[in-house]
Amino acid sequence: MFAYYFPMESIVISIGGSVILSEDANISFFNELKTLLKKLSKDFKLYLVVGGGKTARAYINFGRKLDFEENILDAIGIDVTKVNAKLLANILEISNKKIPNTTDEAKELKNPIIVMGGTTPGHSTDMVGAELAEKLDASKFIIATNVDGVYDKDPNKFKDAKQIKEVTIRQLIDEYGIEWSAAGKNIVIDGPALEIINRAKIPTFVLNGKRLDQLEKAITNQQFDGTIIKI
Repeated sequence: MFAYYFPMESIVISIGGSVILSEDANISFFNELKTLLKKLSKDFKLYLVVGGGKTARAYINFGRKLDFEENILDAIGIDVTKVNAKLLANILEISNKKIPNTTDEAKELKNPIIVMGGTTPGHSTDMVGAELAEKLDASKFIIATNVDGVYDKDPNKFKDAKQIKEVTIRQLIDEYGIEWSAAGKNIVIDGPALEIINRAKIPTFVLNGKRLDQLEKAITNQQFDGTIIKI
């Protein structure tokens, strides 16, 4: 009798640094996140790419005032993402403890949950997540940020901002382009990430990473509060 092996479905989650470390971050959130991801890891191979958030932007803004070159500012931001990734990896317990420097390194790791940060200057961790999703042929790419999806304008600045439930990748590329503008820029999805999503036809979802119930729904193919990027 033959036994058939069906590989686990791979899901890549780009989780913003603002989700990991924010003013309202608390121990209970991390405990709930750990419980959720541990449960989901029984059915999915999870890859988490962690951003730098406000901490990275603070260092980058300070360095920019000192006239640091953009590649240096990028490198500083990347270092912060790796610190955030190290924190999350140790919280999750069943993940890798050594943070990979490249998506190829991450792809080779065997832990139930893989955590990494940024890689090289010239793009955000969203692009790292998209690159990893492409290499893994992941079933979906989730961008977990600090707002409920894509809006017609910044909901943190405009009270009348409207959530967009569905948007095409072409619309986003037309709006934002595919170029990398500057280190530390706070946008929902950066241009290089959009280019990979479009090229690899990766099913992509944007949601609020602090709302763990919505994260679970997106992973398990349920209707969730967020944005679907149509390829």
